[in-house]
This record gives sequence, C-alpha cells and structure tokens, in this order.
Amino acid sequence: MTRITDFHVSAADGADIDLSIYAGKVLLIVNTASKCGFTPQYEGLEALHRRYAPRGLVVLGFPCNQFGGQEPGDAAEIARFCSLTYDVTFPVLAKIDVNGPAADPLFNELKRQAPGLLGSKAIKWNFTKFLVDRSGKVARRYAPRTGPEDIVADIEKLL
Repeated sequence: MTRITDFHVSAADGADIDLSIYAGKVLLIVNTASKCGFTPQYEGLEALHRRYAPRGLVVLGFPCNQFGGQEPGDAAEIARFCSLTYDVTFPVLAKIDVNGPAADPLFNELKRQAPGLLGSKAIKWNFTKFLVDRSGKVARRYAPRTGPEDIVADIEKLL
C-alpha cells in the first residue's frame, strides 16, 4: 500500500519536503485558493491546526489555480494573503495542479485512495479535503462545502 507519507512535495520556496517527516501524524490535506467563495475556510483550517497540532494533526494547504483562476498569485502573494488575512501558520506549500496530466502525484494518490461521488477521481473545486490517518492512509475525503468545523469528530477519532 502506498502511504501518503511516501511522497515528496515542494514548499512555497521550491524546497523539497519529504512527507515522511509527518509519519505517525494525522494529516488534513486541502487544495486552497485565495479568491474563492470557500476561502474563509482558511480561518477554520487554522483553528483546527492550532487546536489539534499538539495532539498530532498537521494541516497542509496546496494552492491551486485550476478552478476559475481563483489562485492567480505567486508564492509570495499567496503567503502574504494567508498570513495577513487569516493569520495562517500551517504549511502552505507550492501551487500545484490537482487534476489533469500535470496533476501532482500526491493528489493523484489521494484521489485514488478516496474517490469522490460515484467513484469520480477528479477534484471538483477548491477546498476539497483529505483526512489521512497515522498510518499514512486516506481515511476520508470531504467536499468543498464541508467546513473544517464539520470534520472535528473524524479528526478526534484519528487522534
């Protein structure tokens, strides 16, 4: 079985991050955007991060511009927006594609382990969330409309 913690991703500054540094943690992986109707979810994601990080939760944000061009900025603009608007302290990584031929391999695996409705692999919009258990397996996929506060019980079960 491929574990999510077997992957490498890029930090906002381009540095390589080996997700094995999060082995044994519960991960909440989200494709994000700064100019989306769901963007206020950054506040809830940050609240989860602050509340549960001491117990082993890591929130990882992956900016994506594939849905309505709602993440047009570069890494510095995204970081500034997240910090100034929502006081985000969880990792916001490099901007990626989550669908199509250039989709990040991490997101291909997330979609493989947790397909959407009717088995669909495609991510439909910004703020799709994947909850990953301590063994590195996707426990659940959440639609963009599912707010961070709505997944607290599932997070607590895994912690």
